[in-house]
Amino acid sequence: MADRGFSEVDLRGMLEVAQGYRPDVVAGRWVIQCRHRRRPWEVIVEPERGVRALVVVTAYAVGES
Repeated sequence: MADRGFSEVDLRGMLEVAQGYRPDVVAGRWVIQCRHRRRPWEVIVEPERGVRALVVVTAYAVGES
């Protein structure tokens, strides 16, 4: 997270105000569309079955390589 310029608190804030979601290319994962510092971001999550939790796989600013 630190190398991409956000913290766990930032990530939680992004997920709280998510703008949308769609299935990921990997079955069982989802792409959460959100914003951070006024820029579009995507957070890849995978539901943890049986415990009502999401595992965050990665997060990145849209358009950055």
